Amino acid sequence: MTDHLIQGTAANNTIRLIATVTTDLVNEACSRHNTSPTASAALGRLLTGALLLGRTFKDLEILMLQIRGDGSLGSATAEASPHGTVRGYVNNPEADLPPNELGKFDVGKLIKGNGSAMLNVTREAGFEIGLRKEPYTGSVPMTSGEIAEDIAYYLNRSEQINSAVALGVFYEYEQAQVTAAGGLLIQAMPDADPNILVMIEDTVSRMPHLTELIRNGADAEQILQEALGIIPFDVMERIPVEFRCRCSYERAVSLITALGEAEIKDMIEKDNGTDLTCGFCNETYSLDEAALRAILTPPIVM
Repeated sequence: MTDHLIQGTAANNTIRLIATVTTDLVNEACSRHNTSPTASAALGRLLTGALLLGRTFKDLEILMLQIRGDGSLGSATAEASPHGTVRGYVNNPEADLPPNELGKFDVGKLIKGNGSAMLNVTREAGFEIGLRKEPYTGSVPMTSGEIAEDIAYYLNRSEQINSAVALGVFYEYEQAQVTAAGGLLIQAMPDADPNILVMIEDTVSRMPHLTELIRNGADAEQILQEALGIIPFDVMERIPVEFRCRCSYERAVSLITALGEAEIKDMIEKDNGTDLTCGFCNETYSLDEAALRAILTPPIVM
């Protein structure tokens, strides 16, 4: 099934609904960074959560979720656009833990350890069209470290929006890869009927796990059907989602150029070139001596 996201409404537009299947993009991200099983669960949840949140804000914004904790994972970052693209990484991809007492990934302990962690949400607007608006950043302490609950806590506290969030990543040990991933966001507007909210809470509490649904072939619309039960909803939009980084060879050249003439000459003398690796996607860009000398002596434009 191709990764996708749908956005809809229910109860006369008083309930906002977003659901997504992210199996391929999460697996690609984890493969690029060679993450352990537990780190894969953490990164996959963060990427999926960023996609969900990215759809709740207006166009021309980049949304970044960043986790900083006392656990062995260190920090983790995901950056999403409202157009369905996302990229991200974890500070320590090899960090891993045995399953918790419930037999689930112990993502909370991997992030928080025996201490604490913070969830930072940053929104940047207009950069791609030359605007330089001051980014907005909100931060909350992570109450569980399980990411879904912490995103809901952020929305409830910082955005004052009553929200339910579910995120899931299934890692197949025999195949050493992610074979199911997805997420669900339900938000109640201020005029939502309390009786409808109680019904949704009940169906969400009893629905199968997200990754179980996805492994059985469910798409995002079927996930919403499971979450809402008998409550009808309207699908407003369906878009593809993918792992896509904004790095490029041209950006690598631009970064090297910004270092200045002395630093570039040093690269030539010591290493006959240089390599730049993108932290978001692990792609490496190699500039040999000829490429570096071309930066020092740009062509003359007549």
